[in-house]
Amino acid sequence: MSNDSGTSRQDWIAQPGQPLRGSVRVPGDKSVSHRAIMLAALAEGSTRISGFLEGEDTRATARVFEQLGVRIETPSASERIVHGVGLHGLRAGSGALDCGNAGTGMRLLAGVLAGQAFDSLLVGDASLSKRPMRRVIDPLAKMGAVIASEEGGLPPLRIQGGAPLQGIDYTLPVASAQVKSALLLAGLYAQGDTVVREPHPTRDYTERMLAAFGWPIEFSPGFARLQGGHRLQAADVAVPADFSSAAFFLVAASIIPGSELRLEAVGMNPRRTGLLTALRRMGADIREENASEQGGEPVADLVVRHAQLHGIEVGGDLAPDMIDEFPALFVAAACAQGNTTIRDAAELRVKESDRIATMAQGLRSLGIEVEEHPDGATIVPGPIGPGEVDSHGDHRIAMSFAVAAQRASGQVRILDVANVATSFPGFDALATGSGIWLVQSR
Repeated sequence: MSNDSGTSRQDWIAQPGQPLRGSVRVPGDKSVSHRAIMLAALAEGSTRISGFLEGEDTRATARVFEQLGVRIETPSASERIVHGVGLHGLRAGSGALDCGNAGTGMRLLAGVLAGQAFDSLLVGDASLSKRPMRRVIDPLAKMGAVIASEEGGLPPLRIQGGAPLQGIDYTLPVASAQVKSALLLAGLYAQGDTVVREPHPTRDYTERMLAAFGWPIEFSPGFARLQGGHRLQAADVAVPADFSSAAFFLVAASIIPGSELRLEAVGMNPRRTGLLTALRRMGADIREENASEQGGEPVADLVVRHAQLHGIEVGGDLAPDMIDEFPALFVAAACAQGNTTIRDAAELRVKESDRIATMAQGLRSLGIEVEEHPDGATIVPGPIGPGEVDSHGDHRIAMSFAVAAQRASGQVRILDVANVATSFPGFDALATGSGIWLVQSR
């Protein structure tokens, strides 16, 4: 059987295991890995990337740039040497450019390819082909890009080469780091200034990395400005451990009695760590140690101990800073004392799945009461029972229910988990090594 992405169908069986103990190093940050490949490819000179996420999404981005004429070496696992071709050195690829399941890859590539002299066709798997691209297409069109899509702004994207781009001053209707990044990358090729304003600040990985590669850029929370016509210079990148991957262990150690776990060198970008703030508001015992900086990004060890959580309201400016971590928060809320209400998270409806509906459906199947709202949900905590949940091929949903099962009264079967490899290869081995009970079932 195959799932929505065309990969072989896999399920998990999970049940309560042991308290989480020891130290864990989760894989490299997916967002940083995508951007490191892209900017290194467009830079002059060779860039060494360490800590690269060996996931299907990031490998897809690397393959696309290889199709576009960039030589990328893999001297060892989690390491890449990218021989940049300069801003105007890409050449037309043979055939379609396959982004796989990577929404970040497709949206950012649309910005890069809008500035090229050649035509491009961006495609993705069945899941990515259902994700909206109009939010990128429309502002890029205001810059002069010519991009055709399927009805409703869905992939594939056909990008016409040779369209002269002009910088714009654009306010995002919905906060999105991916859309912001696409516009800034197109702005590298545009005449004049490109300015992006956000209703709420989002993660600034692209801005930080552009500066690290030598491009003059002005940015602050909710604002970024750059001018076309400069050059990118090769700069080695050390990718921090992915906070979104660490999130599952932060929640697991918080809700499993007797746990004390160290998560090593986790990326602490302030626009990414909203879940940390939310968990601490819920009463989580998480402390930061060994703070430092890697490749322009703050990192720290996170030491988390079991604590009794209590329900809170989550929304407002905090929501964009934890948009990928909401599935894990649903699980924390199910194990808390008192209700948790999530607001201002409508973006969850258009992720790899409708994450509000999918998490609500899964928790209900395990006996937890959930009331959905258009932009969130209210979770009423209670005993988690055994049962079966469908992840709908969404990697973060699957990992969240592996954590929830650690507090269940029996076995939980989690359906369609193959896509976990897109963001967290080896999750099952790392999880079981730390005390989580999880086995694969076909």
